[in-house]
Amino acid sequence: MQPPCGAPLYSQPMSANCSESARAAPAAWVRDAARRMDAAGLVFGHGTACAHDEACWMLSQVLSLPPDFDDSQLPARLSVEQLRALETLLGERIETRRPLAYLIGEAWFAGLRFAVDESTLVPRSPLAEVARDGLAPWLDFERPLSVLEIGTGSGCIAAALAHYWPKLSIEATDISRSALDLAAGNLDALGLAGRVRLVESDVFDALTGRRFDLIISNPPYVPDASMQVLPAEYRHEPATALAAGEDGLAIFRRLLAGAPEHLKADGWLLVELGEAAPAAEALLGEVEHLWLEFEHGGDGVVLLDRAACEQCGKVL
Repeated sequence: MQPPCGAPLYSQPMSANCSESARAAPAAWVRDAARRMDAAGLVFGHGTACAHDEACWMLSQVLSLPPDFDDSQLPARLSVEQLRALETLLGERIETRRPLAYLIGEAWFAGLRFAVDESTLVPRSPLAEVARDGLAPWLDFERPLSVLEIGTGSGCIAAALAHYWPKLSIEATDISRSALDLAAGNLDALGLAGRVRLVESDVFDALTGRRFDLIISNPPYVPDASMQVLPAEYRHEPATALAAGEDGLAIFRRLLAGAPEHLKADGWLLVELGEAAPAAEALLGEVEHLWLEFEHGGDGVVLLDRAACEQCGKVL
């Protein structure tokens, strides 16, 4: 579908109450739906970046198309049933402010489909790029390495790593039993149930004596002040998966403190910190670390080796 985000959607705006006939062409419905979502002040970021992309996602859902569909896969006109299904979905999105992923019960991550519900965050981490493309030159995912994911949620990062890198041995933890149940269902649906071991644990509490080549985490990192002004869409996600204390680093400090006991001698810690990245930079100070760059967007992901984690542990 086109135009992309940021491009003008109309030469002449449609009315919000334009007829079903006028919206029956898929492209026309997408344009009108995007205008209506923008007019309603919706906030995006749970799998889409703007109203146009969100409308395209709704279209793909109702028409049972892949998320990366092209115009050649679209019908010339929407059926009455399709149009009504789209209008129902759009109306619920505007009225409830719930993320679209929750409304349809699924999201896409690293090219894979995941069931989602409000027990976990909607998958959207830039770590998808690591899951697909690897972590060279620091680690070679073609080798049989051991990986621990802390805070797996829907299981998307662990599942994507297992899918793209069959030699990895992966464990994934979460403090939430309901999240682990959801992750188990996703692993089973993807045929990966035998590739990832799920563990109920508060950070490292249930992992005594275990060591890994890589510890990866997208932990809570939203500072208290930001939690108070979150848009309505984000308030549908579990607060425990977002809130991380005054500076957003409550869980990151625990990861740094525990990593030396759970990393092999040449192991690495990889953590997404989002808006808490500046506070993390100040905390790390002179400790050697690297902020990763991503081809497809996203930032705030830091990489430290075991020696750096040990150095942090002495000053935390």
